[in-house]
Amino acid sequence: MSFFADSFAAAIDLITSFDQALYEVVFNSVSISLIAAVIAGALAIPAGITMALNQFIGKRLIQHILNTLMAMPTVLIGLLLYGLLSRLGPLGHLELLYTPTAIIMAEAILIFPIMMNLAIAAVTAADPRLVPTLKSLGAKSTTLTIQVAKQTRFIMLAAIITGFGRAIGEVGAAMMVGGNIEGYTRTMTTAIALETSKGEFETGLALGLLLLAIAFLINFILSCLQQQK
Repeated sequence: MSFFADSFAAAIDLITSFDQALYEVVFNSVSISLIAAVIAGALAIPAGITMALNQFIGKRLIQHILNTLMAMPTVLIGLLLYGLLSRLGPLGHLELLYTPTAIIMAEAILIFPIMMNLAIAAVTAADPRLVPTLKSLGAKSTTLTIQVAKQTRFIMLAAIITGFGRAIGEVGAAMMVGGNIEGYTRTMTTAIALETSKGEFETGLALGLLLLAIAFLINFILSCLQQQK
């Protein structure tokens, strides 16, 4: 009990003293996850709205694929990207392996199906009069998608925040394609795993507490958005 109490006190001291190395990892992790969430959202939300608004052959199959991808192990995403980005892989010439870009790609792929499913659900749950009204006003194709996105903007923003929350907690794929390089590709989750394995429990605990604080903030924002919809 004394060990945990001492470690907890040391972790709080690291947080309140604004330890440079600690917050460098936090900033790196937040920036990578935020970029991944924005990129994935920019692709997934229009795709989700378009899919929800149209009927076509294979729609049910795509929905099943999305549901399957949501349950895909993160290490599998890391493995596939590693094969693509490694020196002998088809994208090896881009030299993206063990870079922040590789982690952004992995996280964006991870959260894309989550965001797209949330966008589909948002349109499906919207006022049934919304789409017919927009169509009666002459909205078609791209214009219709934009208008639906505007009307469900709080839910769509919630989808992006949800994706960010999932991305910042990712560890498997980030470790495989990022390499956990100090000051470059080290994220909060990979740093926690490394510091704990080194016996630096207080540093890992400090990062864990900051990650918990970020999760709390994300849930608070989501609650506010749910009240706005």
